[in-house]
Amino acid sequence: MVKFRCERDTLADACNTAGRAVARAGAMPGLSGVRMELAGDRLTVTGSDLDLTMSVSLEVAGESDGVVVLPAKLLTDIVRAVEPGAVHLAAGEDETTITAGRSEFSVRQIPADEFPRISELDSEGVVMDAIALNDALRQVIPAASSDETRPILTGVLMAPEGDGVRLVATDSYRLAVRDITGVNVLSEGQQVLVPARALGELARVLGGAEKVTMIFGEREASFAVGGSKLTTRLIEGDFPNYRGLIPSDHPNRLTVGRETLLDALRRVRLLAREATPLRLTMDADSLSLAAVTQDVGQAHEEIDAKFEGTELTVAFNPEYLAKGLEITPGDEVVLETIDAHKPALIKPTEGEDFLYLLMPVRVS
Repeated sequence: MVKFRCERDTLADACNTAGRAVARAGAMPGLSGVRMELAGDRLTVTGSDLDLTMSVSLEVAGESDGVVVLPAKLLTDIVRAVEPGAVHLAAGEDETTITAGRSEFSVRQIPADEFPRISELDSEGVVMDAIALNDALRQVIPAASSDETRPILTGVLMAPEGDGVRLVATDSYRLAVRDITGVNVLSEGQQVLVPARALGELARVLGGAEKVTMIFGEREASFAVGGSKLTTRLIEGDFPNYRGLIPSDHPNRLTVGRETLLDALRRVRLLAREATPLRLTMDADSLSLAAVTQDVGQAHEEIDAKFEGTELTVAFNPEYLAKGLEITPGDEVVLETIDAHKPALIKPTEGEDFLYLLMPVRVS
């Protein structure tokens, strides 16, 4: 059975990454563990909840090849807790011994045949810039829904657009669209709906990587980054017609410093408790922010801004507005509005590869 030696931090990182895909409590026993497969000096650590699978391949000092499945959280906690240096792992028939320094642990194994069989996509992968993908994911994932009763909205749409790929996410209150140009990762007419949760985990793995290899199958997608690989089931169903939500013309245009508006918003929203909307009043040379919460108090702040259009007061969910400003690139942003009830757009002043649509909140 499996026997190897590995540096503590290297092993802890691998167990932690694979463990993020492990099923939560209450699932079948095999899904609560990570599978460790040793072949020579190559150890592959895998976790899965059937929808999402994450595996990490790393170099160790191998002594005996084989497969062992151990409780994910317990294994990670043990490896993290021991002193820095070498960790020795030796699997027997039913128990695995983990030793490091003067510490020794004996852990009951999970039967290896209870761990699910992980299928491999055999299509050829497409390589793209990891930094560009990571940047795009940071911008669209926040707009996806976390409401599992509406699974379509918990995904990020990936579809061909011009000479590149477009990523789109919405929770029906806001919408984020980001284009990555100069990369063909999907065939013409093909589009996929990838769970935002899986893409969130991918963003963690991308880190400082330079390249990512992607494969899209009929029901699954996989992403390989260095020694890490993530495979996820795709969401079935039709994504909403988001193009119909984006207004083609906005008579009102506000240009304002992004950090200036964010700082003011953070201060004023201290008085915007729970569902209290944040009011923006725009006129020729200024922008006023206000929040009024009954029985608590009110806040008001005015900042410099450039406004073209008809004087207007519009209210937004402060959390959604702040997130839109945080993920919009550039020192200045543009807020385009029609009136107090129709969707508003937040865009950078330069470039057309990103937009954030936000529904106003009706106030009396």
